[in-house]
Amino acid sequence: MEEKRRYKRLPIDLTLEVSEVFKQDHDIIENLDAQINIFDISKAGIGFTTSTFIPEGYYFNATIILKNSNQKILTVVKILYRRELDNGMYRYGCEFTGLAGIFDSLFSDYEKFIEA
Repeated sequence: MEEKRRYKRLPIDLTLEVSEVFKQDHDIIENLDAQINIFDISKAGIGFTTSTFIPEGYYFNATIILKNSNQKILTVVKILYRRELDNGMYRYGCEFTGLAGIFDSLFSDYEKFIEA
């Protein structure tokens, strides 16, 4: 199967907590307290798993720090798809919205770091 993604997915082991998600029409779901486990990252977005059901099409704010950098990436993440796994967990695919181009070099440096 041909890879159609614009950017290479890089493995990452990162845990975040998502307390609320929102839609552009000001629909907000609060008090989620969802522990998410990010397993891959690219310049375009992240993949993660969680036991919490989060609707597709919602957004959340994220602060990501790559292991080789102490610079924070502040971004908004849009949930594109959700798949239920056999173990009761959910797998999500998400894209960054409005991620500044100045972070491109952080991803390039991270790729070199994990391949070293």
